[in-house]
Amino acid sequence: MKKFISLLTIILFFTAFANAQIYNPVKWQTSTEKINESEFDLIVTATIDKGWYMYSQDVPEGGPIPTSFSFKNVENKFELIGKTIEGKVHEKYDKIFEMNIKYFEKKAVFKQRIRVLTNDKIEINETLEFMVCDDTNCLPPTEVDIVFNIQGVAGEKTSSVSTGKTPTTTDTEDKSFLQNTNVVSENSDSNREETSSSEPKSTKSELEKEEKREKKRSLWTLFILSFFAGFAALLTPCVFPMIPMTVSFFTKQSKTKATGIRNALIFGLSIIVLYVLLGVVVTKIFGADSLNALSTSVIFNLIFFALLMVFAISFLGAFEITLPSSWGTKADAQADKGGMIGIFFMALALAIVSFSCTAPIVGTALVASVSQGGIAPIISMLGFSLAIAIPFALFAAFPGWLNSLPKSGGWLNTVKVVLGFLELALAFKFLSNADLVLQGHWLERELFLAIWITIFGALAFYLFGKIKLPHDSDLTHISVGRLSLGLVVLMFTIYMVPGLWGAPLKLISGFPPPMHYSESPYGVGFTKRGGGDTLTKIPDGAKLGPHDIIAFLDYDKGMAYAKKVGLPVLLDFTGHACVNCRKMEERVWSDPKILPILKNDIVLISLYVDDKRDLPENEQYISEITGKKVITIGKKWSEFQIKKYKANAQPYYVLLDHNGDNLNEHTAYNPNIEEYLAWLNDGISKFQK
Repeated sequence: MKKFISLLTIILFFTAFANAQIYNPVKWQTSTEKINESEFDLIVTATIDKGWYMYSQDVPEGGPIPTSFSFKNVENKFELIGKTIEGKVHEKYDKIFEMNIKYFEKKAVFKQRIRVLTNDKIEINETLEFMVCDDTNCLPPTEVDIVFNIQGVAGEKTSSVSTGKTPTTTDTEDKSFLQNTNVVSENSDSNREETSSSEPKSTKSELEKEEKREKKRSLWTLFILSFFAGFAALLTPCVFPMIPMTVSFFTKQSKTKATGIRNALIFGLSIIVLYVLLGVVVTKIFGADSLNALSTSVIFNLIFFALLMVFAISFLGAFEITLPSSWGTKADAQADKGGMIGIFFMALALAIVSFSCTAPIVGTALVASVSQGGIAPIISMLGFSLAIAIPFALFAAFPGWLNSLPKSGGWLNTVKVVLGFLELALAFKFLSNADLVLQGHWLERELFLAIWITIFGALAFYLFGKIKLPHDSDLTHISVGRLSLGLVVLMFTIYMVPGLWGAPLKLISGFPPPMHYSESPYGVGFTKRGGGDTLTKIPDGAKLGPHDIIAFLDYDKGMAYAKKVGLPVLLDFTGHACVNCRKMEERVWSDPKILPILKNDIVLISLYVDDKRDLPENEQYISEITGKKVITIGKKWSEFQIKKYKANAQPYYVLLDHNGDNLNEHTAYNPNIEEYLAWLNDGISKFQK
């Protein structure tokens, strides 16, 4: 009987803590290396458990928490030489944060060189902060205190040393270490193959296959859009008139029809080669993987905004962007030589002559490809050049088709102006990106939509002939095509108007700032609930969470509201930089079976363990776990999770009654919608009994 009771006790113990586990996947070691009598390298080595990964020091703004180091040097007994160097890192594009993120697996090595400024033995105190995740959990940012004891000969303090610049060393071993800081690109199919996961291998394999398919679909989408951009460039005043002229040249100068077709094909291929080479150059200059990092940079988004504004103003007729005339003259001179080389230079001359029309479109296509990285610029230029090259080859093969071409006229300038309006609208998307990264709230959703409504409204008036620009010819009547396009633009403009009062505008989802990034998503103090049929005032202490779910950020306020409305509580331990939390919100919470429950049948309390805001002084306290003072809101919730639920990973979900007691077992990251739904329903049904 005693054995049975003991066994039962053990089973109950492990059952109770099956989902409540304290993770400690990183072990730290320290060492020092003597460079000379005054200089030393402080080396910190992290051993990372299999399946976990830790973020680099170099994480773009708006991403997860990077690894960081701070040194206490109160008495100025040493100085830092350069910044902390890190060893070999991996890099992978993260769809949740929409950026390339660098991380470590298995092992991470950091090296900081110092110069001692005293002959006495000194103690160097260093605090490092880091964050780790696996495929199902993210741990809150953790601080580790490290101590080094150093004794050397006092060196001379130098003004050139700083803590923020790249170190300049001549030591052979340091050069070797620096050479090992290369980035291992993970944009291929390898996606952390060695990383273990609590998900079944088949599920993980399916996710990887889906990721590959998604990348292919993205490249195909970019190719198709670039092809249409090339077709638009073909219909501009700089390119369209060249079609009959060029084709006539090939057909008249060639001795046979076959020769003319061959020359036209070579001409078309030359156009493709020229633009694809441009894509290759852009990729080589910036690097296949660093291109994507530009898309999350405030500076580059502002540069793209300025470029597109210049392109738009040029298309609207204020000025023309041209290359030096000498370039065209030299290309024409080479074209006169004949042969394949002459045809190639003929294509180059076309590119130079048409630059004022094609440059804004080519520039926009390249800017769009930047956000995708990899070979996207090459794919973009391939699609663009194909659209221009194909007509020359087709009309050379069938010269009789030339008679069916519409005559050049004012409609070509109309195409340019329409493209100018579209460039203008797209420019504000990049300005919005910069504002979102900075969280400046200068270009919130309402203002962005007001700008777009104004731009497309003006375009509609232009198409209806109510606005005339510098290079427009007199308009005696409106063609059916122009009228039809004007009506479509007007409908689109009217469609956007309700967005000023909170309509979701799914047709342009992803272009305006998100719903929560606005002055008032659905009117002052109101939001939609339960599928949008009713309006409910946002309770005091709550905010709009993911998918407009009302979420409390304070445990006590959320519990008090739950008692008031008679609903159970979903306690959500999360983090602003928690990748897996965003995955759950994006893939599970958005499901039509889950979302109504989260909006109507529970009270959501989201506790952010990486919230860096300070607690009020009267709420700060000494931690029972670490013995340190807890001064931030995030640390408070992290300690609360560890102390009450014996867990420190996010996401972590608990269903509670009004007494704070568990309604069922806790759960963590679970992308299976049916299982998560069953867990929610189980807890809610137990609350209602």
